[in-house]
Amino acid sequence: MKSFCHKSIRSIGIGALALAAGLAQAHTGHGTSGFAEGLIHPFGLDHLLAMLAVGIWSVSALPANKAWWGPAAFMLFLIFGAALGATGLTVPFLEHLISLSVVLFGAMLVLTRQKLPIPLGLGMVALAASLHGLAHGAETPENGFATYAAGFLLTSAALHFGGVITGLFIRRFLTRRTTWVISAVGALFGGAGFYLFSQL
Repeated sequence: MKSFCHKSIRSIGIGALALAAGLAQAHTGHGTSGFAEGLIHPFGLDHLLAMLAVGIWSVSALPANKAWWGPAAFMLFLIFGAALGATGLTVPFLEHLISLSVVLFGAMLVLTRQKLPIPLGLGMVALAASLHGLAHGAETPENGFATYAAGFLLTSAALHFGGVITGLFIRRFLTRRTTWVISAVGALFGGAGFYLFSQL
């Protein structure tokens, strides 16, 4: 476990440096590349909370050998939705639905003990990811989708990884209070989702 933690911390550090480099490039005043725009876009609070929640939920609700299924499903349907969004496809009240997806993920965390059927849980993750993808795709810069998508996928992967590490930390070091802590985090995320919804 120590070796895993050290490797995880090192990976997070490397990812943080890469993201910092992208952010620095994006604010130089000399133009913003599509890649840098992609790196920045998932840091909107709704996107950020959703991906952290998926990582935490996956560790908490899925079998240990299937914990990667949640982030994988989100990433797959995120890029699918983004590709559709880049063509101009959208749905009514998209931003409202994205805010409510944060509420949904918060509820999934609160109800972790209820053990949702895996297909149902992953289905909700996939649906929400498609909505987030549509929003990403709608912001595709004129200089192309591919580099922009690479940027937001990298940041999304880092955020999911952060959620997984948080879930592992809670399970490992807060063993007796894991359920309470996960529920409290879920309530906090759900409340944030309602707040975001109220601001639209």
